Amino acid sequence: MTSKGEVTKEKLMDAAEKHFLVNGFVGTSIDDLITEVGITKGGFFYHFEGKNALAYSLMQRYRERDELLFSGLFKRAEDLTEDPLQQMLIFAKLLAEMMDKLEGMHPGCLVSSFTYDSPEVNDQVRAITADMVMDWRRLFKQQIEKINLSYTPKIETSSDDLADMLSTLIEGGIIVSRAVKDPKILSQQILEYRNYVRLLYSD
Repeated sequence: MTSKGEVTKEKLMDAAEKHFLVNGFVGTSIDDLITEVGITKGGFFYHFEGKNALAYSLMQRYRERDELLFSGLFKRAEDLTEDPLQQMLIFAKLLAEMMDKLEGMHPGCLVSSFTYDSPEVNDQVRAITADMVMDWRRLFKQQIEKINLSYTPKIETSSDDLADMLSTLIEGGIIVSRAVKDPKILSQQILEYRNYVRLLYSD
């Protein structure tokens, strides 16, 4: 059974995620969060030492959720085919479809939020943000290296660069889609990456 304190902590993190994505780390105050959640400042400091501690916990949760999301999609792809290239193409298709089904605009990404406000967050938050990006690289690179065991790319390419390309398209797709208020851009960019990978390894 979830305790009242755990429920309050999750509410604080949910409120912080929403505010950080909209207003950034600097533009979000503890007062904003306690007002929304309906607790005292003492209640906030019972759960977190400060805003940076909250941001760190939020990134931990965000990192775990992303790992489950991406790993789950790769698992679905692996269940459908043993071919590593087809697995990557299916993964990209599933991810694009998931992004396409979001209601309204993508809410944004905490990696972007904390990177933009990097001078204001502490070393621990900067480190876990960088670690999350490296998680993406490792996961995507692992699949690309499986492809390279069975296929030869048409042009010389780095598995690190090809992995980072997908991360960059996802992050950039979120930003551009929000900037021009077109939610389809994110899924379209993921599908363009899918097309690139297919062409790169085609006979």
